[in-house]
Amino acid sequence: MDELTKNERLGDLYAYYGPLLTKAQQDYFEDYYYNDLSLSEIATNHGVSRQAVYDNTKRTAKILEDYEAKLHFKRDLTHLDQLSHETEQLLTQDKKTAAVTKLHEMQKIIRGE
Repeated sequence: MDELTKNERLGDLYAYYGPLLTKAQQDYFEDYYYNDLSLSEIATNHGVSRQAVYDNTKRTAKILEDYEAKLHFKRDLTHLDQLSHETEQLLTQDKKTAAVTKLHEMQKIIRGE
């Protein structure tokens, strides 16, 4: 996975799981990934070492990946969005049986099956 794709994925995961992080983790993550500050700039702003910021951002990225591996919010919501779009298309084409099948797939995802 290239760096841009990795950063986009982390941004998506942060949108789902960011509130579960500590305030410091949120601040460092947002400064590094959203505000495009260097590790040195973040360290200076927060009065910590550059290494502390580096360790925190790496640990936070792992935590976000771990949350997704356990909870699957991003995966499931992406899949639900896709199924919803497909269902809408089927209904506009008057393919009700296929649309009901898609709705059943969505129900299984919602129930965690």
